[in-house]
Amino acid sequence: MAVDPNIKIVIADDSGTMRIMFKQILGKAGFENLVLAVNGADGIEKVKAEKPDLVISDWNMPQMDGLEFLQALRKMDEFKDLPFIMATAQSDKGQQIAIMEAGGSGHVPKPFDETQIAKAIEKAFNPEADDTPKPKERSVMGGKVELNVAHIQITDHLALGALKHRIEQGDVEPENFDLTTSLMAGWNPIQEGLESGEIDCAFVLTPIAMDLFAYESPIKLVLFAHKNGSTFVRSRHYDHRFDSLQSFYKYKVVDIPHKMSVHHMLAHQFLKELGLKPGVPGKQAINVRFEVVPPIKMPGIMKENEDVAGFMVAEPIATKAIAGEIGNLEFYSASRWENHPCCIVAMQEEFIHKYPEAAQEFVSLLIDTGEYIENDKVRAANIAVEFLDPEGKMGLNPEVLKNVFSQPQSIRWDGLAPNIEELDKIQKYMHDVMEIGRIIDLEQFVEASFANNA
Repeated sequence: MAVDPNIKIVIADDSGTMRIMFKQILGKAGFENLVLAVNGADGIEKVKAEKPDLVISDWNMPQMDGLEFLQALRKMDEFKDLPFIMATAQSDKGQQIAIMEAGGSGHVPKPFDETQIAKAIEKAFNPEADDTPKPKERSVMGGKVELNVAHIQITDHLALGALKHRIEQGDVEPENFDLTTSLMAGWNPIQEGLESGEIDCAFVLTPIAMDLFAYESPIKLVLFAHKNGSTFVRSRHYDHRFDSLQSFYKYKVVDIPHKMSVHHMLAHQFLKELGLKPGVPGKQAINVRFEVVPPIKMPGIMKENEDVAGFMVAEPIATKAIAGEIGNLEFYSASRWENHPCCIVAMQEEFIHKYPEAAQEFVSLLIDTGEYIENDKVRAANIAVEFLDPEGKMGLNPEVLKNVFSQPQSIRWDGLAPNIEELDKIQKYMHDVMEIGRIIDLEQFVEASFANNA
């Protein structure tokens, strides 16, 4: 049943940038009857006055956060059944569970798009509808199993694109699988697909996969997808004659692509070393605010909003922003942690157990394709444009990619065998210092045999 587009929606978010994004995204989804609130306390007043049909709230807000807002409404007879969606950077599984236990109608992790928010609204008004993706039936033809691998539009995932190119050109011919690649709109659909089993395999942010494993999603890390590859871009408004880095970032915003990301970790380390207190609004005092926004929107947001002091993102977005004089280089991720992991290749345990020969061949070909990329970056740049921007919407061209590949300490596709010590460094910093996620048994999470055999 379609939801009436004229429903009244109260939006609560303390970030002006995010309130604008809510209006834009909901407008694209067909919802324009919006009432804006700046935190949970303001949200309660708006709900009492406006009697909305739906509430959509951020979690991390001062005075009253989103969870307290939800809990307060559920104590009022008039609003105990009011549909309430938490749309927030609190994207780890533990927070999602807390939302539902408090009486929430749904959860949309940032960054999200109009399709994802529309789906959440539909679900909030039709809670009995079963829209959970079902694990698909895999086809096996001629002894080859279909292998569906998800990715997003970033250079980090070029090994998958280059392998697809090699197969299409007849350079290699897999004996045990037929490769299908699925371009996803963002990290959240990949996370949902891995959790539901709809996706066989994905190139995904390492902490996302680790968090899914912590909550018993049956996936394994079979390979690193790449090493290095991200860049911190500082706003062009910085002036070294008047600003120290500490004073420039203090009380400003830094954008990241996802809460569960190495980008978040490295940005946090950098700002903390400046003597700052980075984080999200809430109970603890902070003086640099992290906001989760879609990577492709980061340069435009920083260009229009002087409160945004920087962003950390995968390539080629950062290089394009610097070339367009939107910002300047703060640091390459590899300058802080040489050859660090970022995205990994996560595969369903069920696929591994049923089709071990296909899993082995896929990992072996990815490792070989990493060397293929490293041996000819000009050829790789042309493949990347075709794979990452087939419709030309990103404005990629081979010259931009050649620039990315020629950077010092740039992204690498060799030496992709999993390293448990490096994964432990990520989980311990995020859990112990940033208080994010759970500590997992990495020996159980990592399936290194395929890379070792290759």
